[in-house]
Amino acid sequence: MANAIKKVIPMLDRILIQRFEVKTTTAGGILLPEESVPKEMQGLVVAVGPGARNPAGAGHLSVAVKEGDRVLLPKYGGTKVDMDDKREYVLFRESDILAKLE
Repeated sequence: MANAIKKVIPMLDRILIQRFEVKTTTAGGILLPEESVPKEMQGLVVAVGPGARNPAGAGHLSVAVKEGDRVLLPKYGGTKVDMDDKREYVLFRESDILAKLE
């Protein structure tokens, strides 16, 4: 466990998102195979980069989401990130996120 990841800090306008768990059982208790269950399109923002570089000068453009926000994600895309806690994390650019949920 010496190589365990303690903290992830995304670069520039990238955002690390934890996808919400998909229910794999029905109300009656029947187990569904993973292939038949669609991907969850919502997630929780875990970490946010400093923002894209400002083309007009020094500094970065601010990011529209912050840690703890719920967001709507596209069905496909993003970069899957494997961590030690067996949860599904995906790295997206800010422009790939569809909406912020309140």
